[in-house]
Amino acid sequence: MSAEIVEDKSAPASPAPNKKKKLIIIGAATVAALTLGGGGAAMFMGGGKTEAKAEEGHGEEAAAASGEAEGHGGAEGGEGKGEKFVDIPPLSVNLRSPDGTAHFLKLHLMLVPGPKTTDAALKEKLPLLLDAYQPFLRELRPEDLNGSAAVFRLKEELMVRATRTLGPGMVKEVLIQDLIQQ
Repeated sequence: MSAEIVEDKSAPASPAPNKKKKLIIIGAATVAALTLGGGGAAMFMGGGKTEAKAEEGHGEEAAAASGEAEGHGGAEGGEGKGEKFVDIPPLSVNLRSPDGTAHFLKLHLMLVPGPKTTDAALKEKLPLLLDAYQPFLRELRPEDLNGSAAVFRLKEELMVRATRTLGPGMVKEVLIQDLIQQ
């Protein structure tokens, strides 16, 4: 009889660790999803811009003071840094695909000139920038462009290449006007 009791005790005991493992996995997945979701929301709501200003050494007062100086038409800010955009002609490239099917990307961008340049000077250097963008865009795969985070990653990569090619402070931001994958 003791053998039967031992078997009865061991049978219900084995599912309990499985339930604990499942709960731990579900809990870890939930925490990971909430963390990633919160981080993504912070980036899209402007958390990254605040950190970038803090890294430059501008406090809230300095940022407000510089905003007032630009608003009053100072020597540098008189041309309206935020008002001018440089339109890049639409780029069309073939995407790399593992199965050999034809995939295309059409991308229309605009650049915001940085504090170290004007829109006319940036337009003169567009051929250099397009030459830097082409190899990167051709190496993209269709799955690299899936999801909402893909647009953010693409903008970051284009910004890195603009800074590398033209120098720091030349491009403030890369704006994506159209992104068509076919």
